[in-house]
Amino acid sequence: MAANNPGLDSTAAAAFDAKDAELEPVSTHDELPATAPDQFDPRYATTRKEVWAYYAYYVGNNGLTLFNFAPTAFQNLLYLQAGDAETLHFLGRTRTINSIVLLANGISFAIQVILFLILGSFADYGTWRPWILIFWSVVAFALGFGWLGVHTPDKWHVAVGLYMIGLIAYQMCITFWTAAFPGLARNTPELREKADQLNEGKIDRDEYDFADMMQRNRISNVSFLVQSSGEILILAVIVGILFGVNVNASTANNNWGLSVLIAFATGVWLLLAIPWFVIEKRRPGQNLPPGYFLLGDSLNTTVTVIATLQNTIVSYNTLTLTYLLIVGIFAQLVGIGTFWLIQKRFGLSTKVMFDAVMLGIVLLDAWGMVGIWTQNFGFHHEWEVWLYQVFYGLFVCPWYSYSQIMISEVTPRGKEFLFFSLFSIMGKTSAFIGPIVSSAIIDASPNGNNSTPFYFLFGLSCLSFALLAFGVDLKKSRKEQEAFLADERRAKERRASIVVEAQHTGSTGERMSSSSSHRQGLGKI
Repeated sequence: MAANNPGLDSTAAAAFDAKDAELEPVSTHDELPATAPDQFDPRYATTRKEVWAYYAYYVGNNGLTLFNFAPTAFQNLLYLQAGDAETLHFLGRTRTINSIVLLANGISFAIQVILFLILGSFADYGTWRPWILIFWSVVAFALGFGWLGVHTPDKWHVAVGLYMIGLIAYQMCITFWTAAFPGLARNTPELREKADQLNEGKIDRDEYDFADMMQRNRISNVSFLVQSSGEILILAVIVGILFGVNVNASTANNNWGLSVLIAFATGVWLLLAIPWFVIEKRRPGQNLPPGYFLLGDSLNTTVTVIATLQNTIVSYNTLTLTYLLIVGIFAQLVGIGTFWLIQKRFGLSTKVMFDAVMLGIVLLDAWGMVGIWTQNFGFHHEWEVWLYQVFYGLFVCPWYSYSQIMISEVTPRGKEFLFFSLFSIMGKTSAFIGPIVSSAIIDASPNGNNSTPFYFLFGLSCLSFALLAFGVDLKKSRKEQEAFLADERRAKERRASIVVEAQHTGSTGERMSSSSSHRQGLGKI
């Protein structure tokens, strides 16, 4: 077996010339092992219990709290406070409800950029990185239970804060949870065996990379399948709770029902998160040193725009929205399961599956764009939101799995949390633009047409599809990852050689100085 992290031999290091080390060009063609250091330490072997704890966390963090029902509760309170005017004064001017929601979205994403810049840089260093997920999970729990005190229109200002911070907490949790799956995959018994075979020369690099890709696809897709199944059960319980609260009796009951179900889903999340917090193996990171984004932006903004239209169409009825979610999550279960079965059956690459999902996103924006010109189609009728939930689940929801797998495909091994944070920074940098531009488009339209952002979103999706479909080469990316790791390794070795040389020179200087002082002392005697 290979050494975990071979150290630099001090004798060899001393032989390096410091000046040459700075000037010598770095070769990017050295073949590095296709494995990460923790793959050879039995302490970090992935167990079935750990994988299921990982799945359980996602069943809890299913989005019902801060991503689905909290935005609905927020928009509902805006609607009730606005009354027949359907406008409110927000950030210096009078705006429509949809415009306020999109603007709050954009500001939230901008704040996320700052947070990822601060936290992401250190996420792969040491063994304390899981505490980032634990901290933001606790923040999310507090926000979820906090909605119990915010269910009347006069508290819409508080709802703005809960909504914006809630989106931040949800995205932080999702990002730092997701980034753990490549490490789980490469430490499974199957892939550890493949790594040994590669190092022994029994298989070639392409065979190892294919096994690695399929293992990551398996964990990511199965996590979404388990999450979808669990979410349907949670929604079924929520339906019973809503009947118990009697949400159809009055507007006040409907408002209270939204807050209750957010709190209930938060309680489920808390309970299901504990196993992951306890069982996750603190795999070591590094020693502390001194077009995808456009499509993600388009989809996030598209979903927000459609959600605001959907809420209006069904008049914020909590039961109807819950039934819609059940249909959507069941379709998501079937969609992701079908994509994964097709991929396994035909041995398709992540890129092929990703391209197929992108077509669904483009079609979704085209559907919404039609609604700009006609009231007959384009998210104006209740039957359309039911059809949307089915289409979204079957053909668009696989994006949430395959987009994360795509990130892992272009991430150097052992740098997952750092690079997932980097991708989140880039994604949020573009993501806050989409909602703000969409909000401005609605404000600028003569009649406040809430469908007008689809002009912008359809164009953005088409551009993103072209860039990703024809501009991404995963095989080339693997070579670039090797070059990146080779450059980093050589840079560390050079720094070490310079330090050793400096210490050697300093030691020699001290001996010469001591000898000179000794001779001067003898002269005086």
